[in-house]
Amino acid sequence: MTDSKPYIRVAAGLIIDSRGRLLLGQRPEGKAWPGWWEFPGGKIEAGETVEQALVRELDEELGIRATCVYPWVVHVHEYPKTIVELAFCQVTAWEGEPQGRENQALDWVDPWEIRLDESEHPIGPGGGSLLPAAAPPLRWLRLPTRYRISRIGHPDRLAGWLADLRQELLRGLQLVQFREPGWEGDPASLREAFLAALALCRQHGARCLVNSVHPTAWWSEADGVQLRAGDAARVLRDDTRPPGWLGVSAHTADDIECARQLQADFVVLGHALDTDSHPGLPALGWERFRALADAAGRPVFAIGGQSLDTLDVARRHGAHGIAAIRGMLVS
Repeated sequence: MTDSKPYIRVAAGLIIDSRGRLLLGQRPEGKAWPGWWEFPGGKIEAGETVEQALVRELDEELGIRATCVYPWVVHVHEYPKTIVELAFCQVTAWEGEPQGRENQALDWVDPWEIRLDESEHPIGPGGGSLLPAAAPPLRWLRLPTRYRISRIGHPDRLAGWLADLRQELLRGLQLVQFREPGWEGDPASLREAFLAALALCRQHGARCLVNSVHPTAWWSEADGVQLRAGDAARVLRDDTRPPGWLGVSAHTADDIECARQLQADFVVLGHALDTDSHPGLPALGWERFRALADAAGRPVFAIGGQSLDTLDVARRHGAHGIAAIRGMLVS
């Protein structure tokens, strides 16, 4: 990026209705990029928070009052003439009916039907193109909000754990991490547990990532890899990005920067709250969590003391979702 271009801070809303549809607006004639589709929003004025700016912009642009706004991902995109810092938020509740107050066309779309890979730009309503900065949030939106991490520990507990996992998968769990650093059995039984977890996830259409504590030969067999912070730094030095989905565990600003350089798909950040898995180590707390999440530039899962009871609080502090070893992640 160059310093000579204007740097603009924008709040952008992914407005999602009860059917999971996403509201897009088409830029009218007379503006830059006319005819291209975009997420509603606008510039952040001096003294405004992201949320305040978005509420104001949605009122001015669409005539609605946003009542539930979740800060999500801060993404920087360089256009030919400007550099835009986009603070994306998810808007899930509002008052009023959206109307194009600036003569822009509006359309509700299924985000899963937007084509992301067939062309340089995402293809939106009527075959029109979305602004280039729209592609990353559309991919992120397809990431589940709940991330289950295994802690089996012993071969004798495998059958019970798989039975519990099966029930969670049946109730909608879509993302699982196989992580067994304290396995008490032999290597053959650990391998058996990994393959069983992988097979069960695929049977139910869920993704199973393997933690980097396990052999690198397993990485390509899974749907992706969850790198521990130290392993992420090593992978970055070696320039050997793993295949598939890539998550990075982070605890500090340096860990976040490493995840950015690796172009990780998401970050697991914590521990957010006090947890018995890290006795004596202070939690980040939600204020520090929000600051690190804003710097990540990609979706962040909160870990540490998380369950369905904390999901809303985590999302209000910039988390995409929650990760947990224990505790209910599906109702």
